[in-house]
Amino acid sequence: MAGKFELKKSDSGKFMFNLKAGNGKVILTSQLYRTRAAALTGIESVKQHAADDANFERKTSAQGQPYFVLKAVNRQIVGSSEMYSSTSARDNGIASVKTHAPDAAVVDLTA
Repeated sequence: MAGKFELKKSDSGKFMFNLKAGNGKVILTSQLYRTRAAALTGIESVKQHAADDANFERKTSAQGQPYFVLKAVNRQIVGSSEMYSSTSARDNGIASVKTHAPDAAVVDLTA
């Protein structure tokens, strides 16, 4: 089953998206955007930058949990992962983003 981007409006009225794997699990969450158009541009940025491993920054939270962020060429963060239980689980999350993002459909839930 293919991945998908779900475009949503937050409680604060800003726009954001989640990239979901084929199993429905969220594998990447965007930053908040002021406009729907900016969020759609963010989705295109994820699609463009997900293929290059150099755009993924592997991190560890203050509580010791591995996670990652995806950065655009301008080094701005376009998405972040959940916290993982191990570095191998985080690396599997990165692989899932690489697999699903480039061809993922956009489901607009803002209407």
